[in-house]
Amino acid sequence: MTALGLAAVLAGCGGSGGPDGVTLRMVAADYGDGAAGSSRAYWERLVRAFEAKNPGVRVDVSVYSWNDVDAKVREMVDAGNPPDVAQIGAYADYAAKGLLYRADELLSIPVQADIVAQLAEAGQVDSVQYGIPFASSTRLLFYNKSLFAKAGLDAPTTWQELASAAQALRARGVKYPYALPLGPEEAQAETMQWLLSGGGGYTDPQLGTYSIDSAANVTTLNWLKNDLVGKGLTGPVAPGRLNRADAFAAFADGEVGMLNGHPALMQPARKKGVRFGMVPMPGADGPAEMSMGVADWMMAFKQNGNAEQAGTFLDFVYSERNVLEFSRRYDLLPVTTSASGVMAAARRDADLKPFLEQLPASELYPAGRTSWASISADVKKRVGAAVAPGGNPAAVLGGLQAAATRVENAG
Repeated sequence: MTALGLAAVLAGCGGSGGPDGVTLRMVAADYGDGAAGSSRAYWERLVRAFEAKNPGVRVDVSVYSWNDVDAKVREMVDAGNPPDVAQIGAYADYAAKGLLYRADELLSIPVQADIVAQLAEAGQVDSVQYGIPFASSTRLLFYNKSLFAKAGLDAPTTWQELASAAQALRARGVKYPYALPLGPEEAQAETMQWLLSGGGGYTDPQLGTYSIDSAANVTTLNWLKNDLVGKGLTGPVAPGRLNRADAFAAFADGEVGMLNGHPALMQPARKKGVRFGMVPMPGADGPAEMSMGVADWMMAFKQNGNAEQAGTFLDFVYSERNVLEFSRRYDLLPVTTSASGVMAAARRDADLKPFLEQLPASELYPAGRTSWASISADVKKRVGAAVAPGGNPAAVLGGLQAAATRVENAG
């Protein structure tokens, strides 16, 4: 998700509050790709409508890029001045420190019940929900239909078919037969999608512990290293230096045969005339049984004691109309059952239906673990080296597992 690099405080939303003198401060992430698409416009409209219905409460919203928003909230918390409401990438650290309201202290019963159960569960720490999902997405394999047609290819369903397709595309001069972004921007996502396709993942669902260096994960990264990267099928930029944004831009420019993508890739690709298809991620022996899901989070801090006002605002944010507007504006999946039902049935949302269908069989990051932020950062730094020439997947995954164990034990 890309956004503006500077914060934008919504004009006209300040002041001393309504008759009760309550002004909520909110920090939000920007999902737009420039000034015209900035999330600022969405929040500006929503806040205007909310304040018209709730004259006792005013809302100041500051919008920051995804590169900055988590750090900005961290700075505010460390300075003893947290916002009332934050819409960012992680919540577990704050919940573990007792800084957040529980979801049931904020949302009305109908609104809380409307949150997609799988996403609500991912917002729990020690079986209590603190993180409220705000937006979600899943991943599919995007492929360039024009390049595939010229090479006489069908969409792959197995790793071997993917590698064979990449070889055929390379033979026809395609710059990135398969784009493998393991650079520092979002390597944890590409890695997780591949681990799931190999029957592994970051955690063991039975034991509830990290399983980063499992045999299945080692097998998957060895295959990537030897059968894709080692055979020159991932393009001119080393995977460890290729960021997702650059891979998406190359796909929109017609330079990529295949890559893992989320719904936000559809619009820029169409704008540049790329004909693309989307299929489930191939697995070792057939389509992967599990896809990766991602959720961003809403939370409310307790320090200012504005639970009632924050809850009233969040009930408004999670109304069907507002959830639908945001999801459609940014090609994201809704986090409420009511909005999901509308989008699943609406012709205008047909492009999102394949992603909606993936959600029930998706696995999310282990966001409820206070260690996840540290582990995710470690994956971003180190996993690219695993598939590089001379890389050692078992050693890299073993190092990540050891680091995860240390962080868990320290917590």
